[in-house]
Amino acid sequence: MTGLSRIIYSALLLMAVGCGKSGGDKPSPPRVTPLPLNFAALSVDGKADGFSYMGTGTRPVIRISFSDAVQRSTAAGACSFSGNGTNVPFNISWENGDSTLVIQPTAALINLTAYTITAGTSLQSTRQSKLLSAVTLSVFTGIDTTDKFPRITDEALLTLVQQQTFKYFWDFGHPVSGLARERNTSGETVTSGGSGFGIMATVVAVERGFVARTDAVHRLQQMTGFLLTKAARFHGAFPHWLNGSTGTVVPFSTKDDGADLVETSYLVQGLLTARQYFNKADITETQLRNDINAICNGVEWNWFRKGGEQTLYWHWSSNYQWDMNMPIKGWNECLITYVLAASSPDPVPRSVYDNGWAGNGTMRNNQSYEGIPLPLGPAYGGPLFFSHYSFLGINPRGLKDAYADYEQQVTNHTRINYAYCVANRDRHYGYGADCWGLTASDVPSGYNASSPTNDVGVIAPTAALSSFPYTPEASMQALKFFYYKLGDKLWKAYGFTDAFSLQHNWFADSFLAIDQGPIIVMIENYRTGLLWNLFMSCPEVKTGMQRLGFTSPHL
Repeated sequence: MTGLSRIIYSALLLMAVGCGKSGGDKPSPPRVTPLPLNFAALSVDGKADGFSYMGTGTRPVIRISFSDAVQRSTAAGACSFSGNGTNVPFNISWENGDSTLVIQPTAALINLTAYTITAGTSLQSTRQSKLLSAVTLSVFTGIDTTDKFPRITDEALLTLVQQQTFKYFWDFGHPVSGLARERNTSGETVTSGGSGFGIMATVVAVERGFVARTDAVHRLQQMTGFLLTKAARFHGAFPHWLNGSTGTVVPFSTKDDGADLVETSYLVQGLLTARQYFNKADITETQLRNDINAICNGVEWNWFRKGGEQTLYWHWSSNYQWDMNMPIKGWNECLITYVLAASSPDPVPRSVYDNGWAGNGTMRNNQSYEGIPLPLGPAYGGPLFFSHYSFLGINPRGLKDAYADYEQQVTNHTRINYAYCVANRDRHYGYGADCWGLTASDVPSGYNASSPTNDVGVIAPTAALSSFPYTPEASMQALKFFYYKLGDKLWKAYGFTDAFSLQHNWFADSFLAIDQGPIIVMIENYRTGLLWNLFMSCPEVKTGMQRLGFTSPHL
């Protein structure tokens, strides 16, 4: 390009630029769309745990963080806080340059109550963009952790629990038969097995001075007289439930309207224990022992082999005969049935125990759960009453046979139950070292045999408290929690109510004989071994257990 050409080109370029600046419409700036306001993070009382928080304080501090600063004037209308059927007044404050909204109730919330907090989509950023999606979280407030009763010594607490729980059997015993009502709402219905537990509890009550010996003997004579003269019996065995005034059967279910051999076993276990304790030579205690022998020796254990089979059967009915068809097989709560059957005047042979109860070894488990080996039974051991009912009288310490070390069985079963509750993988609120124990009990929807494989979030005090001989430290920790921390809800006229669920704020108002009795008895076995010593001193029991192949320093 020549010099002249360059001059002309530059002049034209300057003219073009000048025309652009001085003439025509200016181009519009590009439209900027505000970024949406997004949820960023959430915490309650400093903990970030998703959108559901269990066991919070009653003045929880809720922090909700967003992707941008929030326009403060939109917060009050966009946020809500509700629970217990009402709206909850709350304060709002700000952090992190107004990108974190802080919500706190103006007054303390109610313990063990669910609340819902929402930041809605009308919340706006300072750039006028609305919250893209509402943020909703739930909080469930924890227990009131203050002590509900004055602190006393551990020994005094154990005595108090035994004495208060015994009132279920003494004050609430049926006025005609003296037997234990099935539960506090049962009216006329009494329970054979629960009465056996109550008889053992009566022995404890005499030993501890809760009742006079003569009064206890009179109550037991009332029971034995009723069992001998009024109570329905089927080949010597009693039904599960009876009418406490007439002695007639109260059917447990449609076809369960006759003998219940397992419940009869619990009754006989209690009677034999009482026989050994009330050993004075006077006429009243002598007659009591004679009546007990008549009742216990009248059970036709061999007849419940259904024509000579190599197993015992649970039920028989005059109306339905063997229709229930339930062989008594292990491992569960029924060991006592085979022990007593082998201890009777017409003992069942060991082959019935080996083939029927033990399944020739099929009741073995030998797996580990929570890192703890379990010799017998179902996975995780089943509900804890498996390790209680038969062992109210049978002393498991040093007890062995061809299938297991029973001290290891009951101890490890309890440790597994405890460890499962402490691990709390299903995040049931309250479960832990203070609050554990799964067994059969009332639940909000009815009744459930709770265990680690059938856990509905309900703790039964009888589970941990009846395990005192096996896990004394863990059981004491649970007892203190039940009494001192939950006592305003759990501790009533007959001791601890049957069960509770902290996460559902549900506390049973019921008491069951089969749950109250083991608490008294097993605490005593932990303290003195009284009931174990008495039952294991029965000469027929010693012979029967040896007949089945048991070895023990107590036989």
